[in-house]
Amino acid sequence: MAAQERTLEEVKREILRRVGKGNPFERTKKNDVEEVLGRLTSLEPDPWGVEWGRIGARYEALATEQEQKGQSKEAGESYYLAYEYYRIGRYPVPSSAEKMNCYRGVLRNFLKAARYLDPPAERVEIPFEGKKVVGYLQIPRGVTRPPVVMHWGGVDGWKEDSRGQSESLHRLGLATFVIDMPGAGENPLLGQEPRAERTFSVAMDYLENRADIDGKRIAVMGRSFGGYWAAKLGYVEAKRLKGAVNWGAGVHHTFQPEWLRPALTERASQYLMGPKSLLDSRSYIFRVKSLEEVLEIAPRLSLKTQGLLDQPSAPLLFVNGKKDNQHPVEDIYLSMEHGDPKEARIFAEAGHMGRVPGQRNEQALAVATRWLKRRLTQS
Repeated sequence: MAAQERTLEEVKREILRRVGKGNPFERTKKNDVEEVLGRLTSLEPDPWGVEWGRIGARYEALATEQEQKGQSKEAGESYYLAYEYYRIGRYPVPSSAEKMNCYRGVLRNFLKAARYLDPPAERVEIPFEGKKVVGYLQIPRGVTRPPVVMHWGGVDGWKEDSRGQSESLHRLGLATFVIDMPGAGENPLLGQEPRAERTFSVAMDYLENRADIDGKRIAVMGRSFGGYWAAKLGYVEAKRLKGAVNWGAGVHHTFQPEWLRPALTERASQYLMGPKSLLDSRSYIFRVKSLEEVLEIAPRLSLKTQGLLDQPSAPLLFVNGKKDNQHPVEDIYLSMEHGDPKEARIFAEAGHMGRVPGQRNEQALAVATRWLKRRLTQS
């Protein structure tokens, strides 16, 4: 069965519903969004990138002008808005020339905005097997050598897109290091590469040697598909991690064709453009083009198949909605039937990542961040 796709008008209605509160439109302005939707005539990648990139370029030019006038606060806000619209332009993945142009705009403007954030974000480049692992480190003000949470998103939410989660952790006195999962953003490895989690391990090595954070107190959190990598690190780095949060992903069933085929062709009701767009995103992290290629690769990622579920682990927390149709809640139960005891919070009436359509996901975020705080400050 071919993957289903929402119509242009359906997507436009969903975008307007999400303005100011839903991914990836949380920080957008309604008048800007309405302007784009008035011109948008196709969901094809290049027209999408062109129209959203046009708004991004406008704010980037405004920010440059404000900076030249010494209007630092205004420039920082405009650079961040430029990043936001470029982000939407590359969403869900930079699968065409214009979407890739938008992704370059993301990297350029986020870096310009980074120095104006509170706390400022430092871009870190760590040598890795002839390439580099890249992340952004933020250390909350007024805290001496705080513990650090390394966190990341999934197939479409990349390291630049993690402000809300980072700010929640900063309010708890924790430092943050955001990074891309394998196959996404600037991660040098693809999602199917054996032991791709070693990109996270090299980042942990780096953080352990920073003098301004407590690199012996590190926890991780992965959102959406990224939760899988947090769970895997909970086993691979069991001795070094104080805790790991799998927020919204599976570990075994989610990678099996009997679940994955309908998930990527019929379901994914919370995904902006529907199942076809989710399939494009999953294909991108493997750099393949077809559903059959994804179905051939995905089972290799199973933590059960890899023999990890019965191994010792760091403290693990699973958070998700019972009605998630991207990653099955059964994987949480499976994880709890194996190995060390786990913790879980399942939202009975919610979908992917514990979201209820039309509502902010604040409760699930609070569950994850407060659990991390407890784990990192226990003696």
